[in-house]
Amino acid sequence: MNSPIRILIVGCGNMGAAHAAAYHQMTEFEICGLVARGESKVRLNKNLGTNYPLFDEFDIALKETKPDAVCISTYPDTHEEFALKALEAGCHIFIEKPLADTISGCEKIITKALDKDKKVVVGYILRHHPSWIRFIEEAQKMGKPLVMRMNLNQQSQGFMWDVHRNLMKSLSPIVDCGVHYIDVMCQMTRSKPIWVSAIGARLTEDISPDNYNYGQLQIRFEDGSVGWYEAGWGPMISETAFFVKDVFGPKGAVSIVAKNAGAAGKSDSVDSHTKTEYIRIHHADIDAKNHFTKKDEWIDMKDEPDHQGLCNREQRYFFEAIEKNLDLTDHLNDALNSLKIAFACDESVKTGENVRF
Repeated sequence: MNSPIRILIVGCGNMGAAHAAAYHQMTEFEICGLVARGESKVRLNKNLGTNYPLFDEFDIALKETKPDAVCISTYPDTHEEFALKALEAGCHIFIEKPLADTISGCEKIITKALDKDKKVVVGYILRHHPSWIRFIEEAQKMGKPLVMRMNLNQQSQGFMWDVHRNLMKSLSPIVDCGVHYIDVMCQMTRSKPIWVSAIGARLTEDISPDNYNYGQLQIRFEDGSVGWYEAGWGPMISETAFFVKDVFGPKGAVSIVAKNAGAAGKSDSVDSHTKTEYIRIHHADIDAKNHFTKKDEWIDMKDEPDHQGLCNREQRYFFEAIEKNLDLTDHLNDALNSLKIAFACDESVKTGENVRF
């Protein structure tokens, strides 16, 4: 049996802790250190019931532990620096989305990974979710053009408002969160965007004057499909209709119906964000009197993995990418493409103009 992959965890908050729990369970990995500036690394060690080496500084941890791989779950403005240093040290990388907080940063990471012949997997968790895979497949059966309607507004308070304010030091909600759903739209249409338009509003003095904590984007695709996505963060955000995942085309509609996860009080719950519960399929077929000829179908997704289960799947994929030498060209191109679209939307908010590709 091959030796386990020695992995260094950088960032021990929500996602870092979940990824660490996955590595802790897998015999294919061996955690060689936890890195965080605050006390999150101490709490993580306690929660895992372990005594992994703890570090305050990434550079020191990288030098002392000499890992085979690095898991980066820090704030986006550190991604480029940490990823390039890890690649230079000969490490494979799992990195939370977005790959970097600039397009040039993404391109530098991709180029360095190719140069060093190392794997870089970006944390697009919905790509590993069986319910979302099914949602995309069913949407593709609805004909063209598609109308795609999605949002994830979060009425954040307490710790989560601290997290969101820190995120907004480098990115807006429609960039940080939007890349997931832009990626989904691109998968559903398999078409290129031709222009985007977006609006935003700054609803708090707690963030930079040049940023905004509510945004809504619109995308028009080459095949005529259109989609919108909205994201808002903060204690002032409404929880009414915060969870919309709905697509329709000439042949009908497919929707995620998460009755529990979409209920009041769940908008800032990480576990709720990946729940689908049911997929509803509506057929547009009508008879001579314009009556529907088929009843709506309800697909029960009760066996879907929870958030931790999805993180486990992501890390299984990361291991396979290393072990089987998977070609990640499309994976990285898609991550870069969705971020380019998200940044174009951000530009549209700030300029008040449509952005054409």
